[in-house]
Amino acid sequence: MSFLKISNLRKSYGALEILKDINLEIEQGGFLVLVGPSGCGKSTLLNTIAGLEPITSGDIAIDGRSVSGLHPSKRDIAMVFQSYALYPNMTVAGNIAFGMEIRGVAKEERDKAIKQVADMLQIGHLLERKPGQLSGGQRQRVAMGRALVRDPKLFLFDEPLSNLDAKLRVDMRTEIKRLHQRMKTTIVYVTHDQIEAMTLATKIAVLKDGVLQQFGSPAEIYNNPANTFVADFMGSPAMNLLKGKVETNGSGLAVSLARHQAEPLVLSVPNAPGSLSAYSGKDVIFGIRPEALTDPDGADRNARTVAEGDCLIEVVEPAGADTFAVTHLGGKEIVARLRADVRITAGQTARLAFNLDKAVFFDPASQLRIA
Repeated sequence: MSFLKISNLRKSYGALEILKDINLEIEQGGFLVLVGPSGCGKSTLLNTIAGLEPITSGDIAIDGRSVSGLHPSKRDIAMVFQSYALYPNMTVAGNIAFGMEIRGVAKEERDKAIKQVADMLQIGHLLERKPGQLSGGQRQRVAMGRALVRDPKLFLFDEPLSNLDAKLRVDMRTEIKRLHQRMKTTIVYVTHDQIEAMTLATKIAVLKDGVLQQFGSPAEIYNNPANTFVADFMGSPAMNLLKGKVETNGSGLAVSLARHQAEPLVLSVPNAPGSLSAYSGKDVIFGIRPEALTDPDGADRNARTVAEGDCLIEVVEPAGADTFAVTHLGGKEIVARLRADVRITAGQTARLAFNLDKAVFFDPASQLRIA
């Protein structure tokens, strides 16, 4: 049974519809990440779960009980905000204990809870400091500690790491992941950072313009995107999406990709799904991730179908563990992810390997996945 269930949820401000028929559910102990570009509705959705925004229609149930009409204080949730929302005149200990104090929790019990979360978050040495004396990462830990002492049914995180620098974001991401593994609590987490979504989530919901584009595990979202928006949004570098044409190749199918000042590159797709056959002779959008487009020696040895072709390399970008190469195919600039020690220079023609097990095809009109 799902622990958090969102059914046919709609949210409007007058004639402006922000959330459009959202259906989601997550099991107890799951980590649901709401991801999408700015203005897609993810924070509004989080606020409706919290009760900070009323819903226009639909339902939200937590642990089998509808909470749609309940005040936020009655929902048994705790929220961690992007802005930390700490009281500047209180110590760290005072900030963590404030909610318990308001609820009339005995001092002995408060002190015990403060010590427990301070040890867990490694902020015991900061308990007597004021928020103004803390770094951004320390403030975020205090904000998390204040939520943790509540021991709620559901934790809500609203872009909690967006104010931190890049290295601290990675460190705090690991801390949140470790915390979830230890406590096995149910979390709903909002971010615009797809790397954060991929590393933290057990389930990801991708939103665009208030519409749920795809809901699934990180692997499903990454490997089997439902449409070109999800394919392009999830992944860094993004999936290469280029114009191609499906052709019959003997008893099988092939995809033809235009090359600059050269004959088209034709890649056989021997294990093509039946749904692609209907596009024979028609244009498609061919999608392949940079790591599935590499130098032949770096190709996946377990792949069933690897096709090779010569491409003019325009830009080479060494990136430590990898080398990225930029070329043109299908009328678009695309990125290949090569081994770090590969010998390749800009301006030369190089042979690239396409792992077609990882290729996906989209309809150019609907932008939906064909196969």
